[in-house]
Amino acid sequence: MKLQDMIGLAVFDVEDGKQIGKIHDFMVTADWRITGIELEGKGFFSSHVKMVAWDDIVAYGEDAIMIRNQQAVRKTEAHDIQHTYLLGPGKLKDLSVLTEEGLMLGHISDVYFDQEMGNNIIGLEISDGFVSDIIEGRKWLPCTEDMSIGENAVMVPPLSEQRLEKAIYSVNG
Repeated sequence: MKLQDMIGLAVFDVEDGKQIGKIHDFMVTADWRITGIELEGKGFFSSHVKMVAWDDIVAYGEDAIMIRNQQAVRKTEAHDIQHTYLLGPGKLKDLSVLTEEGLMLGHISDVYFDQEMGNNIIGLEISDGFVSDIIEGRKWLPCTEDMSIGENAVMVPPLSEQRLEKAIYSVNG
């Protein structure tokens, strides 16, 4: 699954069958794990976000995310979140991907995780620009332990460009 496809999905409480909100973003750690989801609803002047820890998610699919109950929704300080997928100062989307030799591979356009493997991010979809995406398609780079998330770029090991593959999905999803 791709994280971009899950943004905006409804989040339901399994106990009451009540819709709690919609996915606004994902929280990610430096070791490429999804730790939770952020729900829509942060106020303009609020420093808190509503989040659900990944462990409180019972199931997820193409149409909705199911959480244990309403108590799974917690408020957390926005500045305590290290990395996110879509928004904020530590976002992965659009971050440059550079090899340690200084070769620019492109920018992150999406993040893949395998439902069977839980919350581990397995790869990055990389765009090299609109025209290149249309002509050649986006590329997919499998995640490895020696990839690191920096302030302005994701640093990948030497020769990572040789590990690039054609993206699993087309540009349009």
